[in-house]
Amino acid sequence: MSALLGAAPAFAQDKPPLPPADIPGPAATAPAQPMPDASTAVDAAQAMASAMDGAGGGISSAEQIAALQDAATAGDPMAQWQLGLMYESGEGVAQDKAKAFGYFAQIADQHADTAPRGVEADIVAHSFVKMGEYYKDGLPEAGIPKDEDYSIRLLLHAASYFGDADAQYRVGEMYLDKNELGDNPIQSARWLSLAAKKGHVPAQAKLGDILFNGDGGLKANRVEGLMWLSVANQLAQGTADAGWIADLLNADMSVATPDERKQAVGMADQLATQFAGL
Repeated sequence: MSALLGAAPAFAQDKPPLPPADIPGPAATAPAQPMPDASTAVDAAQAMASAMDGAGGGISSAEQIAALQDAATAGDPMAQWQLGLMYESGEGVAQDKAKAFGYFAQIADQHADTAPRGVEADIVAHSFVKMGEYYKDGLPEAGIPKDEDYSIRLLLHAASYFGDADAQYRVGEMYLDKNELGDNPIQSARWLSLAAKKGHVPAQAKLGDILFNGDGGLKANRVEGLMWLSVANQLAQGTADAGWIADLLNADMSVATPDERKQAVGMADQLATQFAGL
């Protein structure tokens, strides 16, 4: 882990995930326009989408794409991120995962050593996570082979150097799989806890279930486990994760004592308000 923390640019040098040839490189034309203040990559992406919304600004779809491409060519990581998401999902453009990977790779290659705080760091971390996803399964059309070891390295870098909550959650899950990082509930709980404290709802639920039941060398803490599950259950309402989180909570609540339930719910009600705005 210490080696990863001190080797931010090494990924670009060790195994360069080069973008497809038709994606503009960093040798650019006009500089990107500054975007409104935002605290996360998601906020910033939404701000960019709003700023370039054709309904409000009279910008056509083709002009939006051209403006984003100009900004991406100029090396703007937010524009590269936005285009990567668009090509990955096929929203506004023809779906092309090879191009999507190329944009995510540009961000990671060009900004791997960025300071691990702020919107740009958030975008870079998310790009490492995206690349990890692509390397896990491979992407033949982009010449990306399946490489699970490299996928794990990318996720560990995002989780450790950048402190990305989604990456930390994924690392926590990998420590519960003997075929990935090994069956190690203590390490899993450590990584899940880091993500849970940042408001990552699935991490809160998984952490809660592990703590409630105990596992291997991890001693059970039933009240704290129910607390995290209750927080996750509140925050997951109306999301795709609501069902499985409710199932975990109900299963653990059914074997908890009345006193454990009372303590956990009281603690959860106080804690959930801290995460409600995230």
